[in-house]
Amino acid sequence: MPKIADIQETPNPNAVKFILKEPVSHGTSHSFKSFEDARDNTLAKSIFETGSVVSVFYMDKMVTVEKTDDAEWDEILPDLAVPIRAAEAVATTNGNGKGAAATVGGAIAVAASDDPKLAQINELLDERIRPYLASDGGWLEIIELTDTELRIRYEGACGSCPSSLTGTLMAIENMIKEEIDPNITVVAT
Repeated sequence: MPKIADIQETPNPNAVKFILKEPVSHGTSHSFKSFEDARDNTLAKSIFETGSVVSVFYMDKMVTVEKTDDAEWDEILPDLAVPIRAAEAVATTNGNGKGAAATVGGAIAVAASDDPKLAQINELLDERIRPYLASDGGWLEIIELTDTELRIRYEGACGSCPSSLTGTLMAIENMIKEEIDPNITVVAT
């Protein structure tokens, strides 16, 4: 059972990030936008069951919870902490001393592709974008690259944050245009 090391605000006023002392996933991200989405996931389902929850995102030692507009953090944080503390921690190594995140790689779209441009984009996102999003309780997955359009999906606190759909999206597109391909446009889905 992971202990909560810290609870942090995010740029999204309706989302908080729980920092855990033990991981709850093997380097993979898990995103749930509704109770129905979470019905087969013990951790996410138990968080939704506390009420006033819009979405749940977790990865490694981080759980991000987005609340409804009318809920007050002071009232719901104690209830949210209960299922998070009750979650099952997972092993942090894969037998070779490296964390699972080091062996999983990027999104499924990237892993299944042999497109070198997509690999470059994923590497750029890993190095310059994802760490900042994770520090704010969010994440970004590549959905697909078709011709000159890159489709991405924001997760966690970034999923409904206005700044991710404007400033961050433009910054990502500008970096990709400058460093990889000037013809690529980025679309958040």
